[in-house]
Order: sequence, then structure tokens, then C-alpha cells
Amino acid sequence: MEAQLSEEKIAEIQSDFNFFDRDGNGQIDLPEFIELLTVLSPKTKASHVEEGFKLIDSNNDGYIDFEEFLSWWQEGWWEY
Repeated sequence: MEAQLSEEKIAEIQSDFNFFDRDGNGQIDLPEFIELLTVLSPKTKASHVEEGFKLIDSNNDGYIDFEEFLSWWQEGWWEY
């Protein structure tokens, strides 16, 4: 069961999302995601980036929206 996040923590995660959403369209595309992983986990293999993107993009629209990002962040996948 996922722990409830405080409004403050959600705002912090939203700020992180907005930072990597370089074009400000409310979505993170693959190039933005590559940049995000380069910052969070520099040792991530390039071959895993696209696979990870597809896993996070649960609605398969080619973008990571904030809800998908929040779920990913809560699961701590970015720590690997």
C-alpha cells in the first residue's frame, strides 16, 4: 500500500516534473526523460532508458504526464 504524500511533497515532485518538462507542455517526452535520468542516475544504460520510458508511460501515448511521473517517483524506480 502506497503511503499518502503530503501536499508539500507533491508540490516538490511537481516542481521536479516541471523542471524536466523543458517545453512546458505538461508532459515529459523521451528526450526530456533522457535528460532526467542523466541527472538522477548517471550510470543508467542507454538501452534501458527507452524501456523505462515505456514502463512509466502507462497509457502508451508517448509522453509521461504528471500522474505517471508521480506514480514512478513514489515507487522509487529512479533510485536504481
